[in-house]
Amino acid sequence: MGWVSRCRLLLAAVLVHFARSAVVEMDDSNFDTTMSSNQLVILNFYANWCRFSQMLTPVFEEASNKIGAEFPQGVALGRVDCEAQSGIAQRYNINKYPTLKVFRNGQALKKEYRGQRSPDALLEFVRNELSPTIKEVAEHELGHHISKRSVVGFFPHKEGAEFAAFDKASSVLKDDCPFLSVIRPGDVSVGIHNEKSADADHKFDGDHSNHESVISYVTDRCIPLVREITFANAEGLTEEGLPFLILFHHPDDTTSLQKFEKQVRQDLGGQRSAINFIHADGLQFSHPLHHLGKSKQDLPVLAIDSFRHMYIFPGNFNDDVAKPGKLRQFIDDLHSGKLHREFHYGPDPTEHPQVEQAVPADPMADISAGPDAPGIPVNNNNNNN
Repeated sequence: MGWVSRCRLLLAAVLVHFARSAVVEMDDSNFDTTMSSNQLVILNFYANWCRFSQMLTPVFEEASNKIGAEFPQGVALGRVDCEAQSGIAQRYNINKYPTLKVFRNGQALKKEYRGQRSPDALLEFVRNELSPTIKEVAEHELGHHISKRSVVGFFPHKEGAEFAAFDKASSVLKDDCPFLSVIRPGDVSVGIHNEKSADADHKFDGDHSNHESVISYVTDRCIPLVREITFANAEGLTEEGLPFLILFHHPDDTTSLQKFEKQVRQDLGGQRSAINFIHADGLQFSHPLHHLGKSKQDLPVLAIDSFRHMYIFPGNFNDDVAKPGKLRQFIDDLHSGKLHREFHYGPDPTEHPQVEQAVPADPMADISAGPDAPGIPVNNNNNNN
């Protein structure tokens, strides 16, 4: 082999080395900087001993090269060694490898990347994620573009901190609510609009230039406080990593659902970041009811799914859920560890013998196969501890 061929091979090896270095090896020293300096970040949470993690490594590196060539700024692909960086992995409730999580403007999306794991599919995903998230419409046509719970912003121009904050909020919440903008002279205004209405049902009165404030407002007003779990969205809800307070009810029983929504809003509105409020069709989700020792004749049934055990609300739902402090105490007992402790060791010495019913080692299994599968999916970290 001549010296020219050797040089070419050496150059090719150097280029491959630098191309592969495009995947950022994440740790505590560069995590925040990477998040703040990129609009979109995709993280590969992996374990070196995992065969599937090993298989994804060259695919992820090639995807990084392709994405970097088309988007040289604003996008980063990184990887987290979950054994060496256990703190980062625990922060995002990683329990299987590899897991691909997506971050927009530093905030983790509720759902993982679940598309095809190929360089071209990841590139197409990035293209879609970076496509415009705000639809600009004329003011006189606004009513024709509004759907249920649309976020509408009125701005005198697109330059400035207010529109930038609105744009960041839309990139984080675009999967939950449609965002519309109207450019016209006048003051900045952001609000939630319902179908066919040009007038806002509720207006944001905070700092329009602070994207975190706008995100918080839209989350509270646009995303339902109590969400329905179905076989289609169950895995995504579970991936959010929060325990469920779940009401199983008959699909025709709207009264119990309204009562549940009212009590959650009244007693637990500030708990949104710590627990997911869910309602489920008790006829479709009969397997979890069976594991709780209940049937459709017992509906409505209220329970907590902690992803380790399930705990039934003490007392009768219709009679007791509205009693002052009753529902809040149920949640407080979860967060304090009381429910878990009493499950393993019996009632606390100062308590009466009657305690919340519990089911060991969460019986809810993956239901992605459909309604005949055993239950609601939970993370794979189930155990009896």
